[in-house]
Parts: sequence; C-alpha cells; structure tokens
Amino acid sequence: MAAITGVMEDYLKAIYKLEQVHGIASTSDVAARLGVSAASATNMIKRLAHHRLVAHTPYRGFTLTPTGARIALETIRHHRLLELYLAQALGVRLDHVDREAERLEHVLSDEVEARIAATLGEPTRDPHGDPIPAKDGTVRDVHYPDLTQVPPGEAGVVDRVSDRRPDVLRRLAALGVLPGAAVCVLARLSGRRVRVELGGQELVLTHDLAEGVYVR
Repeated sequence: MAAITGVMEDYLKAIYKLEQVHGIASTSDVAARLGVSAASATNMIKRLAHHRLVAHTPYRGFTLTPTGARIALETIRHHRLLELYLAQALGVRLDHVDREAERLEHVLSDEVEARIAATLGEPTRDPHGDPIPAKDGTVRDVHYPDLTQVPPGEAGVVDRVSDRRPDVLRRLAALGVLPGAAVCVLARLSGRRVRVELGGQELVLTHDLAEGVYVR
C-alpha cells in the first residue's frame, strides 16, 4: 500500500465519526464535515477505495474497511492525546487545542505517543470528554443526550462538550459548562433556549450552545 498521507487520515477520521452517528457515510456529509467541495471528496474517496480503506454500498454510501478503521482510530488517538497534553501540560485554551492537535497528529511517532500517554496516566478521555481509543484500537464510547433532550427537572453531570465549533466551545468554557460540571435543567424557553442551573447560578443557553453539551 502507498504511504498514507495526512489528508487521507483526515478523511478516514471524518468517515469514522460520521459512521458513529449515521451508520454509514455519504460524499456530501464528508465534504461538509471537512469543508471541501463534493468533487474533491469524491476523488479522495475513490482513492481510499482503491487502497481498500473504504467499501462502497451502492445507493447508500460507504463505510471503513477494518484497515481503514484501524488507521482512523490511531489518528483519533493521536489527536485526543495531543489535545489533553496541550490543555493539561501546556495550558493551551480549550477552544485552541483542536486546531493545534490537527497540525501535530499526523507526525506523532509511536514513541512520543507512548510517552505522552504515560505522562498523562494513560487517560481515557480528552479535555472535551470524548473517549481516547486504546492502543489496541478499542474504544468505549457511551452516547448521552444533549441538554436540548434532557427534561426540565432532571439533573446530571456534563459528560462532554462538542468541539465541532470553536466559537461555541469558547462560549461554553467561559460559562464554566465543561466536563465534570453538575447541571440541572430548569426549563425550556422560547427560541429553543434552555434555562439551567450550574454551579449555583442560573444560565440561559441558546440552542446552539445547549445541543453541544452532553449530560449523563
């Protein structure tokens, strides 16, 4: 097999995440997630299929092959370990760690990866609360409802916050809505807003903010 490039790893990672949500990926979904044109996504997916990293299902979409999934999970492990190291050891802001990890994940050696994991105590969660795949490729990913789905009167703990939009993550971090925080849903308001109690104070979260907070 030809050398796997960083761009190929980005595609495999995006396809893996789409599969976790939809069970299958489409070209349009991959293009939207990566911010590329449909034509670019189509060409890369054909290249991945040529290398037997993705398998196509006619009229439905495509999924990762076992080899493609292994590469995707390894890339995700690199990314999330780097995020945690940047946040904990270097004090990089939570809304910046994703961008920095994207730059480093493709060049991280196995030795440095092992040293980072050992230094952090073999962590299982990144700073956003997302699971870090184990070295053997296994991953324990439990899905919890977001705040827009939690009934008023229910309380829980923030399990993770979405890192899909840095602006949303920045606002959540400023409000203290981070993994480990105790939260109670008080009411649903007009405009799909949610009133919550967090740290002894009431907050009103817009729908964009609330749907990025997952509670157990």
